[in-house]
Amino acid sequence: MARKLAFTASSAPAAVAACDALIRIYGQCEAAEADVIVALGGDGFMLQTLHSTQDLPAPVYGMNRGTVGFLMNTYSADDLPERLAAAEEALINPLQMEARTVSGAVRRALAINEVSLLRQGPQASKLRILVDGKPRMEELVCDGALVSTPAGSTAYNYSAHGPILPIGSDVLALTAMAAFRPRRWRGALLPKGARVTFEVLDGEKRPVMAEADARAVRNVVRVDVASAPHITHRILFDPGHGLEERLIREQFA
Repeated sequence: MARKLAFTASSAPAAVAACDALIRIYGQCEAAEADVIVALGGDGFMLQTLHSTQDLPAPVYGMNRGTVGFLMNTYSADDLPERLAAAEEALINPLQMEARTVSGAVRRALAINEVSLLRQGPQASKLRILVDGKPRMEELVCDGALVSTPAGSTAYNYSAHGPILPIGSDVLALTAMAAFRPRRWRGALLPKGARVTFEVLDGEKRPVMAEADARAVRNVVRVDVASAPHITHRILFDPGHGLEERLIREQFA
């Protein structure tokens, strides 16, 4: 039985052209009726697609028409039904961010890769860190800090010298960015069920913003981060090129 496919593309010319070509070959249906959603673009667009389709039953199969393409498969217009039939599925739970601003507003967002706190101005941020309500670090002076999922551990987290996490591990990475005090503190590994709280110290003088997969909230005073096990993203990969293999391969690059 032929699968119903829904194609979606970023605004990049290469992605738009590829989308048009695939629709001509395989047809197009609405995402809500699709058996598979095919995303054409880079990793940023893949994250957007996963967020926008998280309430739909269809998994997402990405093909790289961007740059890095860590979450994407190699692009080809040929034999797509056969590739989809053989694809391996990875299941990912996002992070839930709850950020409170200086005005008292509360903003919530989901993050597949990471939730990060970043200084807004020229001075380093000062953060207090609690895990499951228990204070673990009274003052971290840094450019920022983040909590990463295994799927996101090779992204911003890895650039900040955080650890790469196996995709099946029930672990979150808490990583500091350019820590000044304690100078040598790089972060911690936490159980997936942990709730991490960042309290911003001296926020008027040292303003801080929070980001969940590039969705920003400025002038935060408190940010709570926890896994959202009730939400599951389904991503398809070509055989032998799944997330587990990619994460292992990245450590030997």
